Amino acid sequence: MNKPLLAALSSLAMAGLGATPAVAAPQPAKTAAVTVDYSGTVSLSNCSGSLIRFPGSMDSDPALVLTNGHCLETGFPEPGEVITGQYSWRRFGLLDSSGNRIGTLRANEVVYSTMTDTDVTIYRLNTTYDRIKSRYGINALTVADTHPVAGAAIKVVSGYWRRTYSCDIDGFVYRLKEGDWTWKDSVRYTSACDTIGGTSGSPVIDTATGKVVAVNNTGNEDGETCTVDNPCEVDEKGDVTVRQGINYAEETYQIPACFTTGNELDLNASGCTLPKP
Repeated sequence: MNKPLLAALSSLAMAGLGATPAVAAPQPAKTAAVTVDYSGTVSLSNCSGSLIRFPGSMDSDPALVLTNGHCLETGFPEPGEVITGQYSWRRFGLLDSSGNRIGTLRANEVVYSTMTDTDVTIYRLNTTYDRIKSRYGINALTVADTHPVAGAAIKVVSGYWRRTYSCDIDGFVYRLKEGDWTWKDSVRYTSACDTIGGTSGSPVIDTATGKVVAVNNTGNEDGETCTVDNPCEVDEKGDVTVRQGINYAEETYQIPACFTTGNELDLNASGCTLPKP
Protein backbone atom coordinates (compact mmCIF):
# COMPACT_ATOMS: atom_id res chain seq x y z
CA MET A 1 0.00 0.00 0.00
CA ASN A 2 1.03 3.63 -0.45
CA LYS A 3 1.47 3.64 3.30
CA PRO A 4 -0.32 6.12 5.56
CA LEU A 5 2.75 8.23 6.00
CA LEU A 6 4.83 5.61 7.93
CA ALA A 7 8.10 5.21 6.01
CA ALA A 8 6.97 7.81 3.51
CA LEU A 9 10.32 9.58 3.54
CA SER A 10 12.16 6.38 2.67
CA SER A 11 9.57 5.77 -0.04
CA LEU A 12 10.28 9.25 -1.38
CA ALA A 13 13.93 8.32 -1.82
CA MET A 14 12.82 5.36 -3.92
CA ALA A 15 10.29 7.30 -5.97
CA GLY A 16 12.36 7.07 -9.14
CA LEU A 17 12.02 3.29 -9.35
CA GLY A 18 9.75 2.00 -12.08
CA ALA A 19 9.51 -0.27 -15.10
CA THR A 20 7.25 0.05 -18.07
CA PRO A 21 4.82 -2.89 -18.30
CA ALA A 22 5.61 -5.29 -21.10
CA VAL A 23 2.38 -4.75 -23.04
CA ALA A 24 1.16 -1.25 -23.79
CA ALA A 25 -2.58 -0.64 -23.63
CA PRO A 26 -4.34 0.72 -26.74
CA GLN A 27 -4.61 4.49 -26.68
CA PRO A 28 -8.02 6.18 -26.93
CA ALA A 29 -8.55 9.28 -29.02
CA LYS A 30 -7.23 12.27 -27.10
CA THR A 31 -9.64 15.04 -26.12
CA ALA A 32 -8.98 18.49 -24.71
CA ALA A 33 -7.96 18.26 -21.07
CA VAL A 34 -9.76 20.14 -18.34
CA THR A 35 -7.86 21.99 -15.64
CA VAL A 36 -7.01 19.68 -12.75
CA ASP A 37 -5.65 21.35 -9.62
CA TYR A 38 -5.89 20.89 -5.83
CA SER A 39 -9.38 22.36 -5.50
CA GLY A 40 -11.62 19.80 -3.79
CA THR A 41 -8.77 17.73 -2.41
CA VAL A 42 -8.11 17.32 1.32
CA SER A 43 -5.23 16.37 3.57
CA LEU A 44 -5.60 13.84 6.39
CA SER A 45 -3.24 13.28 9.30
CA ASN A 46 -1.62 10.38 7.44
CA CYS A 47 -3.15 10.24 3.95
CA SER A 48 -4.71 12.18 1.10
CA GLY A 49 -8.37 12.40 0.12
CA SER A 50 -11.02 14.36 -1.73
CA LEU A 51 -14.33 16.10 -1.17
CA ILE A 52 -16.70 14.14 -3.41
CA ARG A 53 -20.23 14.10 -4.72
CA PHE A 54 -22.15 11.78 -7.03
CA PRO A 55 -24.07 12.58 -10.23
CA GLY A 56 -27.32 12.52 -8.22
CA SER A 57 -26.10 14.51 -5.22
CA MET A 58 -27.82 17.79 -4.32
CA ASP A 59 -26.08 20.93 -3.10
CA SER A 60 -28.04 20.66 0.15
CA ASP A 61 -26.83 17.11 0.86
CA PRO A 62 -24.32 16.30 3.59
CA ALA A 63 -20.88 16.42 2.00
CA LEU A 64 -18.66 13.34 1.73
CA VAL A 65 -14.90 12.71 1.78
CA LEU A 66 -13.23 9.78 -0.01
CA THR A 67 -9.95 8.14 0.96
CA ASN A 68 -8.59 4.59 1.31
CA GLY A 69 -9.84 1.84 3.60
CA HIS A 70 -6.30 1.52 4.92
CA CYS A 71 -6.38 5.21 5.94
CA LEU A 72 -9.21 4.60 8.45
CA GLU A 73 -8.28 6.15 11.80
CA THR A 74 -9.17 2.99 13.74
CA GLY A 75 -6.83 0.78 11.70
CA PHE A 76 -6.92 -1.44 8.64
CA PRO A 77 -10.23 -3.30 8.13
CA GLU A 78 -9.66 -7.05 8.21
CA PRO A 79 -10.14 -9.13 5.04
CA GLY A 80 -13.89 -9.62 4.64
CA GLU A 81 -14.72 -6.78 7.05
CA VAL A 82 -17.08 -3.99 6.00
CA ILE A 83 -17.64 -1.04 8.36
CA THR A 84 -20.73 1.16 8.12
CA GLY A 85 -22.21 3.85 10.35
CA GLN A 86 -19.18 4.18 12.64
CA TYR A 87 -18.86 7.40 14.65
CA SER A 88 -16.02 9.68 13.60
CA TRP A 89 -14.79 13.15 14.48
CA ARG A 90 -11.93 13.16 11.98
CA ARG A 91 -10.63 16.44 10.60
CA PHE A 92 -9.60 17.21 7.02
CA GLY A 93 -7.62 20.13 5.66
CA LEU A 94 -9.49 21.64 2.70
CA LEU A 95 -7.24 22.90 -0.11
CA ASP A 96 -7.76 25.60 -2.71
CA SER A 97 -6.66 25.36 -6.34
CA SER A 98 -3.04 26.22 -5.46
CA GLY A 99 -2.81 23.68 -2.64
CA ASN A 100 -3.18 26.18 0.19
CA ARG A 101 -5.06 24.97 3.25
CA ILE A 102 -8.05 27.28 3.56
CA GLY A 103 -10.19 25.53 6.14
CA THR A 104 -10.90 22.48 8.26
CA LEU A 105 -13.74 20.06 7.56
CA ARG A 106 -15.02 17.62 10.18
CA ALA A 107 -16.62 14.21 9.81
CA ASN A 108 -19.38 12.86 11.99
CA GLU A 109 -19.55 9.34 10.55
CA VAL A 110 -17.62 6.67 8.67
CA VAL A 111 -20.35 5.88 6.17
CA TYR A 112 -18.48 2.99 4.56
CA SER A 113 -15.03 1.43 4.84
CA THR A 114 -13.50 -1.78 3.57
CA MET A 115 -10.35 -3.33 2.16
CA THR A 116 -12.24 -6.23 0.59
CA ASP A 117 -12.52 -6.15 -3.24
CA THR A 118 -11.64 -2.46 -3.07
CA ASP A 119 -9.83 -0.08 -0.69
CA VAL A 120 -12.12 2.81 0.26
CA THR A 121 -13.35 4.82 3.20
CA ILE A 122 -16.17 7.34 2.78
CA TYR A 123 -16.80 9.89 5.54
CA ARG A 124 -19.92 12.00 6.03
CA LEU A 125 -19.21 15.58 7.08
CA ASN A 126 -21.15 17.77 9.50
CA THR A 127 -21.83 20.30 6.75
CA THR A 128 -23.28 20.46 3.25
CA TYR A 129 -21.87 21.15 -0.21
CA ASP A 130 -23.59 24.52 -0.48
CA ARG A 131 -22.22 25.66 2.89
CA ILE A 132 -18.70 24.65 1.87
CA LYS A 133 -19.13 26.50 -1.43
CA SER A 134 -20.48 29.59 0.33
CA ARG A 135 -17.70 29.72 2.93
CA TYR A 136 -14.68 28.57 0.93
CA GLY A 137 -15.63 28.83 -2.74
CA ILE A 138 -14.80 25.14 -3.27
CA ASN A 139 -16.82 22.62 -5.25
CA ALA A 140 -16.70 18.89 -4.60
CA LEU A 141 -15.21 16.58 -7.21
CA THR A 142 -17.75 14.38 -9.01
CA VAL A 143 -17.25 10.61 -8.97
CA ALA A 144 -17.83 9.16 -12.45
CA ASP A 145 -20.40 6.38 -12.63
CA THR A 146 -18.87 4.68 -15.68
CA HIS A 147 -15.86 2.36 -15.88
CA PRO A 148 -12.54 4.10 -16.60
CA VAL A 149 -10.87 3.57 -19.98
CA ALA A 150 -7.43 2.12 -20.66
CA GLY A 151 -5.08 4.72 -22.10
CA ALA A 152 -6.94 7.65 -20.54
CA ALA A 153 -4.78 10.51 -19.29
CA ILE A 154 -5.07 10.91 -15.52
CA LYS A 155 -3.72 12.94 -12.63
CA VAL A 156 -3.22 11.63 -9.09
CA VAL A 157 -3.60 14.64 -6.80
CA SER A 158 -2.15 14.30 -3.30
CA GLY A 159 -3.56 16.70 -0.72
CA TYR A 160 -1.05 15.46 1.85
CA TRP A 161 2.07 16.24 -0.17
CA ARG A 162 0.54 18.99 -2.36
CA ARG A 163 1.93 17.03 -5.27
CA THR A 164 0.39 15.95 -8.56
CA TYR A 165 1.38 12.94 -10.68
CA SER A 166 0.51 12.77 -14.38
CA CYS A 167 0.36 9.55 -16.40
CA ASP A 168 -2.07 7.26 -18.23
CA ILE A 169 -4.16 4.26 -17.24
CA ASP A 170 -2.01 1.40 -18.50
CA GLY A 171 -4.70 -1.22 -17.99
CA PHE A 172 -6.73 -3.16 -15.45
CA VAL A 173 -5.78 -5.99 -13.10
CA TYR A 174 -8.15 -8.93 -12.65
CA ARG A 175 -7.02 -9.42 -9.04
CA LEU A 176 -4.44 -7.38 -7.14
CA LYS A 177 -3.19 -9.21 -4.06
CA GLU A 178 -1.25 -7.60 -1.19
CA GLY A 179 -0.66 -9.47 2.04
CA ASP A 180 -4.03 -10.77 3.25
CA TRP A 181 -6.08 -8.43 1.02
CA THR A 182 -7.32 -8.92 -2.54
CA TRP A 183 -8.77 -6.19 -4.77
CA LYS A 184 -10.76 -6.64 -7.97
CA ASP A 185 -10.40 -4.90 -11.33
CA SER A 186 -7.70 -2.50 -10.12
CA VAL A 187 -6.24 0.33 -12.19
CA ARG A 188 -2.58 0.03 -13.20
CA TYR A 189 -0.73 3.27 -13.95
CA THR A 190 2.01 3.82 -16.47
CA SER A 191 5.34 4.33 -14.71
CA ALA A 192 5.20 8.15 -14.60
CA CYS A 193 2.79 7.99 -11.63
CA ASP A 194 5.46 6.98 -9.12
CA THR A 195 3.30 7.63 -6.05
CA ILE A 196 4.71 7.37 -2.53
CA GLY A 197 3.61 7.02 1.09
CA GLY A 198 1.15 9.75 2.06
CA THR A 199 -0.48 9.73 -1.40
CA SER A 200 -2.84 6.96 -0.26
CA GLY A 201 -6.43 8.05 -0.81
CA SER A 202 -5.60 10.62 -3.50
CA PRO A 203 -8.29 11.03 -6.15
CA VAL A 204 -7.39 9.74 -9.60
CA ILE A 205 -8.88 12.28 -11.99
CA ASP A 206 -9.56 11.77 -15.69
CA THR A 207 -8.14 14.89 -17.31
CA ALA A 208 -10.70 14.77 -20.15
CA THR A 209 -13.69 14.99 -17.79
CA GLY A 210 -12.34 16.29 -14.49
CA LYS A 211 -14.13 13.43 -12.71
CA VAL A 212 -12.79 10.98 -10.15
CA VAL A 213 -12.37 7.52 -11.67
CA ALA A 214 -10.34 5.79 -8.94
CA VAL A 215 -8.63 6.22 -5.59
CA ASN A 216 -4.85 5.79 -5.37
CA ASN A 217 -3.81 3.00 -2.99
CA THR A 218 -0.66 0.96 -3.57
CA GLY A 219 2.51 0.10 -5.47
CA ASN A 220 5.17 -2.59 -5.58
CA GLU A 221 8.19 -1.12 -3.82
CA ASP A 222 10.74 -3.93 -3.51
CA GLY A 223 9.88 -6.48 -6.18
CA GLU A 224 8.54 -8.99 -3.66
CA THR A 225 5.53 -11.15 -4.50
CA CYS A 226 2.12 -10.46 -2.93
CA THR A 227 3.52 -9.07 0.35
CA VAL A 228 2.52 -5.86 2.14
CA ASP A 229 3.79 -2.90 0.09
CA ASN A 230 4.52 -5.32 -2.77
CA PRO A 231 1.23 -6.19 -4.49
CA CYS A 232 1.17 -8.74 -7.27
CA GLU A 233 -1.16 -9.11 -10.23
CA VAL A 234 -3.15 -12.35 -10.55
CA ASP A 235 -4.94 -13.09 -13.82
CA GLU A 236 -8.00 -15.24 -14.52
CA LYS A 237 -5.82 -18.36 -14.81
CA GLY A 238 -4.10 -17.71 -11.47
CA ASP A 239 -0.81 -16.65 -13.07
CA VAL A 240 1.10 -14.08 -11.00
CA THR A 241 2.99 -11.05 -12.33
CA VAL A 242 5.17 -8.71 -10.28
CA ARG A 243 5.91 -5.20 -11.56
CA GLN A 244 8.38 -3.47 -9.28
CA GLY A 245 7.94 0.30 -9.21
CA ILE A 246 4.46 0.21 -10.73
CA ASN A 247 1.56 1.74 -8.81
CA TYR A 248 -2.17 1.11 -8.65
CA ALA A 249 -5.59 2.49 -7.74
CA GLU A 250 -9.04 1.12 -7.02
CA GLU A 251 -11.96 2.02 -9.26
CA THR A 252 -14.79 4.16 -7.89
CA TYR A 253 -17.44 3.99 -10.65
CA GLN A 254 -19.43 1.39 -8.67
CA ILE A 255 -19.87 3.65 -5.63
CA PRO A 256 -22.56 6.11 -6.86
CA ALA A 257 -25.12 3.31 -7.33
CA CYS A 258 -24.91 2.58 -3.58
CA PHE A 259 -25.96 6.10 -2.53
CA THR A 260 -29.53 7.35 -2.77
CA THR A 261 -31.42 10.55 -1.94
CA GLY A 262 -29.61 12.74 0.56
CA ASN A 263 -26.30 10.89 0.01
CA GLU A 264 -27.64 8.01 2.09
CA LEU A 265 -25.83 4.68 1.78
CA ASP A 266 -28.04 1.81 0.56
CA LEU A 267 -26.04 -1.36 -0.09
CA ASN A 268 -29.25 -3.06 -1.29
CA ALA A 269 -29.93 -0.44 -3.96
CA SER A 270 -30.29 -1.61 -7.54
CA GLY A 271 -26.87 -1.82 -9.19
CA CYS A 272 -24.91 -1.59 -5.95
CA THR A 273 -22.06 -4.11 -5.99
CA LEU A 274 -19.96 -2.92 -3.04
CA PRO A 275 -19.24 -5.65 -0.44
CA LYS A 276 -21.79 -5.84 2.35
CA PRO A 277 -21.18 -6.38 6.08
